[in-house]
Amino acid sequence: MKASGTLREYKVVGRCLPTPKCRTPPLYRMRIFAPNHVVAKSRFWYFVSQLKKMKKSSGEIVYCGQVFEKSPLRVKNFGIWLRYDSRSGTHNMYREYRDLTTAGAVTQCYRDMGARHRAQAHSIQIMKVEEIAASKCRRPAVKQFHVSAQGPAGQAQERGASLDRGAVPATPLSPSLGSCREALGLTQEPSGGLPHLSGPWKTRLRGFHPPLTHLSL
Repeated sequence: MKASGTLREYKVVGRCLPTPKCRTPPLYRMRIFAPNHVVAKSRFWYFVSQLKKMKKSSGEIVYCGQVFEKSPLRVKNFGIWLRYDSRSGTHNMYREYRDLTTAGAVTQCYRDMGARHRAQAHSIQIMKVEEIAASKCRRPAVKQFHVSAQGPAGQAQERGASLDRGAVPATPLSPSLGSCREALGLTQEPSGGLPHLSGPWKTRLRGFHPPLTHLSL
């Protein structure tokens, strides 16, 4: 399996083919995260063949449909229980993520496992995914977003709300050229020459000489 793009959540239902001994075989339902329905069916047969005496040649897919999020506009905390195969053995792991959808949280998990543990997508088995409350979160990376209204975020919001948005600042944002000249004590020559210094700036910059830009022979 290649976890390309954003994964989707599928509900796959399958069963063994009817036989004279068992005309109504039991149905097996599984929650699969895959990029498309073809990969979802393939993963279903992979897991079912390990759990039950059932394989693709002696079974059939009754239903395969995509599951959509009920509230995709609300940020939620998700806990993911998984198992993956590394170069040294098989490991169980619990991870937490924040996302809008369950499929988005599982996609983050696949990307994170590949980056941190070099785990291949085909070696990761998602065993359980559920939404958890903020009080039950354990990972600091997720808990740092649980800021109450009295925390730093709330204080910053109160400071921003106290400012009058319609008030015009007393001083202009870009001062005019005349105001700059008055602040520096510059006066213009009557004949249109260069401005010269007057007042305290004249005595303060009396010994200043501009650097030479070129030499004339």
